[in-house]
Amino acid sequence: MQESTITVTTRDGIALQTWRWAPAGTPRAAVQLQHGLGEHAGRYRRFGEALAAAGYVVYAPDGRGSGRSAAGAYGRWGRDGWPGWVDDVGQLNQRIRAEHPGLALGLIGHSMGSFATQQFLLDHSADLQAAVLLGTSEPAGIAAMLGAEGPVDLSSLNKGFAHRTGYEWLSRDAAEVDAYCADPACGFVPEPFQGLATLARAADPAALARVRKDLPILLLSGDADPIAGPGGAAVQLVAQRYRDAGVQEVEVVLYPQARHELLNETNRDEVTARLLAFLGRTLLR
Repeated sequence: MQESTITVTTRDGIALQTWRWAPAGTPRAAVQLQHGLGEHAGRYRRFGEALAAAGYVVYAPDGRGSGRSAAGAYGRWGRDGWPGWVDDVGQLNQRIRAEHPGLALGLIGHSMGSFATQQFLLDHSADLQAAVLLGTSEPAGIAAMLGAEGPVDLSSLNKGFAHRTGYEWLSRDAAEVDAYCADPACGFVPEPFQGLATLARAADPAALARVRKDLPILLLSGDADPIAGPGGAAVQLVAQRYRDAGVQEVEVVLYPQARHELLNETNRDEVTARLLAFLGRTLLR
């Protein structure tokens, strides 16, 4: 396995530091991984290495205002705000396809990365062979939570859990929660997202009708994830909208008692195996 970093420059001039994990030999397919809010792509090294071991070349950017791309200014989204987040997905997509012409490409988005993925699919589903939404939800509620004036406050997400650190909603694995809390590049208070209202397009039937009908889409969530809705209802709603738009292969998996960060959950090996099976079936066929 080979680990390296590349830089992808956004349209508004931000240098996105991007992790790249590659197999020792020729890659079988490519995977683009978009992380969530208040974290960075380095937290996905374990998963990236598992994908590389299975033959995939993986690209995972530290998004704008995050990780190494923030240059210490965590939670500052730059001139283009939320539309920039979505456009950044496309910039990296183009870079991957240019570096690996002919390779199938899958896109995995976690949490805020899953909302960027939902919006990206509306206009660019032809540039992918598979999509995965991890820790996702119906976009309207998230837009209301994160688009309000003033600092973003996510403390309500922990209301249903024993309050040891304030981040128990992320995972049942206390060691993973502690690692998140100890990471200076995690848990920062972001500024509101300029332009987040455009995320409403991801729930618009006319816009969803543009998504390619033969694109395989997998939605994975914990049924105890507070953004998933009771029993995962908000995740099921997202899936049903794709089905109503005519997308032929839409699968939902809800893990009992699992919380928000499935790749850092106590059953993460089970989740990784499910993802490898899906990617193998859709990208290597």
